[in-house]
Formats: sequence, structure tokens, C-alpha cells
Amino acid sequence: MKKIRKSNIAGEILFLFGIIILWQIFYVAGVDGLGIWKAYAMPSPVGVWNSFVEMMKQGTLLAAIGNSLLRGAIGYILSLIIGAVIGILINHFSFLHRNLRPLIMGIQTLPSICWVPFSILWFGLTQTAIIFVVIMGSAFSMAIAVDNAILNVPPIYKKAALTMGANQKQIYWKVIFPASLPELISGMKQGWSFAWRALMSGEVMTTSIGLGQTLMTGRNLADINQVMLVMVVIVVVGILIDQVVFYNVEKRVLKKSGLCFGWGASICHKIAILCYTKG
Repeated sequence: MKKIRKSNIAGEILFLFGIIILWQIFYVAGVDGLGIWKAYAMPSPVGVWNSFVEMMKQGTLLAAIGNSLLRGAIGYILSLIIGAVIGILINHFSFLHRNLRPLIMGIQTLPSICWVPFSILWFGLTQTAIIFVVIMGSAFSMAIAVDNAILNVPPIYKKAALTMGANQKQIYWKVIFPASLPELISGMKQGWSFAWRALMSGEVMTTSIGLGQTLMTGRNLADINQVMLVMVVIVVVGILIDQVVFYNVEKRVLKKSGLCFGWGASICHKIAILCYTKG
């Protein structure tokens, strides 16, 4: 399994190098060869690398990444809490499920940039305004994910737990939560992607140091290579968070819960334990 993983990584690296080489050839042919576009309007791998080296020397890139990650983490954690509460409520109360869920799904389709005017008017050009945009961009998707995860738990598990005398709290913590873990983790990953995109929308409208603000600085200076560099960094950070954080969390949680070997058997085992403790 490890050999396959290493082989995949090597193949991905070679593929990326191939893309970069083709990009440079395309740039040279279009700018120096055919003169299709101007050098200042088309980024190149060499130019992006030079911008990277310069911004690393100045320390601006690391500062922007650090500030963006901090804001993203705060907004994401708050989104998880708010989304989980809303998701549980709309799942538990049929009235909210019928009336509030469609509204939440509609709000979820709004681009995060739509919340920027509200955030600026309510909170000004502050950190709170950015975090507000992150929450509004991510919390509703988390609420829908939590509701869906609970809905997809096989009813037989809840009925079995009720038959064994479990109360509502035990059903949630001993049956529903473990059974919905796979979908909850997927919802958390999706929520992070929404939060990360919303963060960029919030930062481009403020003067706070971050990747979004650095992107706009490059635009204002007509530095297309800096703009492209920030875009690449945003993508790379998103990929690293997914692979380093969520991949390992998913792997460990599922392995610890026995879900990677068939979550149905694990839940039945938990119900059996619950029955034993009640009896």
C-alpha cells in the first residue's frame, strides 16, 4: 500500500512538472515568438518564481499565509458549531425541516461575496468582518451536511436502540453520531472548502494583511506574476489542508471506530453494548 502511495506521489509530481514546462513553452511562444500578448499581461513560471523569492525575502508571503490561516481556522470552527446546531435542530423538529431547510439551501447558493457589503456596514474594515463572511459562506453548508448525515442513518439502528430502552441522548451519542461519521467528515471537508473560498472573498475587500489583500495588491501594481503566485498559494494551501489534516483525521477516526471495515457492523456492536449495559 505504501509503495502504491509513493508511486502516486511521484506520478503527481512529474505531472505537475510537465504542466509547468508546457506553461513556460506556451508563454515563450506567445510573448517572444508570436507576440500574441504582452509580457505584463501573461504570467510565466519564471516570473511567478521570482515573485515568490522576492516575497519570501520580504516576509510578506508568510505573513499573508499565517493571517489567512488564522482567520480561516477561527471562522471554520465557528461555522462547525453553528452549522451543527442548526443541522441538529432542523433534523429534530419536523416544522423546521419543512420550512427552514429549503431557506437554508437557498441561502447556501449565494456567493460569499454577497455578504461583504453587510460585513463592512455592520463591522467595518475589521477582522470580525472577514470572519463574518467566512461563517456565512460555510455554516449553512455544514447545517445541510449534518442534517443529511443524520437522515442517512438506517432507521433500523434507531429502532433497535429504542427497543433496548435507550433514551434520546444515548441514541444520538451511541448510535446516530457514530453511524453518521463518514458523511459528517465529508461535510466537514466540504465546509472547509466553502470557508476557504469565503475567506478570500472577505479579504479582497479589506486592507488586512492576508492572501486576498496580497492578491489585490498585485492587481493594483499590475504585477500579474504576483497575482498568479497568490492564486497558486491559495490552491496549494487548500490541497495541503485537505491532505494533511482531513485525510489523516478521516483515516484515524474511521480506523478507531472500525468504520473502515464496515461501519454497519460497528454500529450493531455499539447497540449490543448499549443493550448489555441497560440489561
